[in-house]
Amino acid sequence: MDKFIELNDVTFSYLTDYDEHTVKNTVINGISLEISRGEFVAVLGHNGSGKSTLAKMLNAINLPESGKVYVDGMDTSDENNLFDIRKRVGMVFQNPDNQIVATVVEEDVAFALENIGVEPAEIRRRVDEALKTVGMYEYREHAPHKLSGGQKQRIAIAGVLAMKPECIVLDEPTAMLDPIGRREIMATISELNSMGVTIVLITHYMDEAARAKRVIVMDSGEVIMDDTPKRVFSQMDRLKSLGLDVPQVTELTHALISAGVDLPDDIISEDECYEALYKLLKKG
Repeated sequence: MDKFIELNDVTFSYLTDYDEHTVKNTVINGISLEISRGEFVAVLGHNGSGKSTLAKMLNAINLPESGKVYVDGMDTSDENNLFDIRKRVGMVFQNPDNQIVATVVEEDVAFALENIGVEPAEIRRRVDEALKTVGMYEYREHAPHKLSGGQKQRIAIAGVLAMKPECIVLDEPTAMLDPIGRREIMATISELNSMGVTIVLITHYMDEAARAKRVIVMDSGEVIMDDTPKRVFSQMDRLKSLGLDVPQVTELTHALISAGVDLPDDIISEDECYEALYKLLKKG
């Protein structure tokens, strides 16, 4: 596949002042990885593992202390590349209220486009297209503050989409949402990926990560697992030792296996569990 994002031995630290001395806290420790164009990658890790810091390095919000980050071949530490990098990689954060700036939905989605001087007719076309893509076109004249959390997050995603990025990095976008809102956002993310948009999803929900094509697990600023969801979540004991969970259906499957039920040990979705149990019962 076509390499889109590349990290080469990247380190990043935060400096914190305490009284008369400064403490250096290294949160990214020598990470090297590649993300291909069109991939759907989920990044897992407990609080403080470095996953959100990593997310901000992918569109040059954070710059490496050492090592290099490249986006579509462009060095993020070169200021001349900043505009082009952020056109290619959009960011969506966990609180949509922090990204909504206008009092009307369509005006909010148009905000960034107006700031970079896009022609009005093109703005209209992009806004309508973005809102239709996230299923919010009928709300284009509504006030954002009257929408649900999931709807607000879809508006925030539409605002990023209107910029025509090739990649969207989502930093725990469902953390503040109820189950319905979470389902709406995950359906939108999957749809965008099916359209060719590269997705990097930072999440602490295992069932969300199970929908990705690749899962990266971080601990203490390092990548310690990087594989398909099935291979990652089949290592249940190792994940639990890192303070992480597995999808509920995977935990159920492993409990049934421990009780002597003959089931595959790499089930990560409800549909897979249903099919496996159906075949087992049919056989019996």
